Amino acid sequence: MLVLFLYLGLYTWNMRTGYLDTVADVTGLEVSRWVLAPGKWAADSAELLFRRYIYFIGLRQENERLASDLEKTRSELVDATEKAALAGRLSDLMSFAPPEGWVREGARVVSHRLGPNAALETIMIDKGTRAGLKVNLPVVLPFGVVGKTLRVSQNAAVILLVNDLNSRIPVMGQIHRTQGILAGQGPDDPMEVQYVPQGSPLDEGELLITSGLGEVFPKGLPVARVVKVEPTGPTLFQNVLAAPLSDIKTAEEVLVLKKPPLPPEEPQVEEEKEVRPQLEGKGKRLRPPVFDNKIDQAKPKPGPGPGGD
Repeated sequence: MLVLFLYLGLYTWNMRTGYLDTVADVTGLEVSRWVLAPGKWAADSAELLFRRYIYFIGLRQENERLASDLEKTRSELVDATEKAALAGRLSDLMSFAPPEGWVREGARVVSHRLGPNAALETIMIDKGTRAGLKVNLPVVLPFGVVGKTLRVSQNAAVILLVNDLNSRIPVMGQIHRTQGILAGQGPDDPMEVQYVPQGSPLDEGELLITSGLGEVFPKGLPVARVVKVEPTGPTLFQNVLAAPLSDIKTAEEVLVLKKPPLPPEEPQVEEEKEVRPQLEGKGKRLRPPVFDNKIDQAKPKPGPGPGGD
């Protein structure tokens, strides 16, 4: 009852004065502001955080896309660089003019150093008998001889290099025309020019070219350059060392020289001989039968009349 009486009294007093409504309006707004402010800050922070999250997600995706484009560009750059290098090497190969009576066959190097325990200085190429290759064909680069074909299969061939211990190439000096045999001494040693007579002119730095002897290498191909010439005392020959011109270790494509195929023989047309009749007997010739297309219609001859003789 007391609370009800107090409430009715305050209500009546407020109806007359309006003081409580004024106090409620002022304090209510302040209380509402202080109550709503943390909620608004939390909402704004959450919205900002969400926007930043979305922004970082987009930024990450953009970075991944740019990284992918960069990797693709790098790959294209490597591919373009490799194609440019290949074009340069192929251009150098195509600039090589084969000697007269020979044709060139391009091949790619697919392997190095074959044989038992890699003892032979060899390379393998991707051309064989299907491309017209056979044993003992010259293999060259635009600036020098590489070696010769040692073994040939249908689609591959093994090349014996000029610096192998088993390699022997007849050569001569380009200036003085002094001849000798260029022998390989292994990959790490200079080659030796054997059988150069004492007193024969041959200078250091002189280019050695193939002499054409031996019927393997055509004449005039550059092979090596003389690096040392000295007499060897009482022996008949000089001590001559040479270095190969071709950089065999970095060769990726080579040229194989071969003879062009012979043109096909034209079939001989036999002249038609006159058919004559066979002889019947000695010195006699059968007379060809004569056929007459006309049919003789013989009239009956009149016989003797009745009573005649």
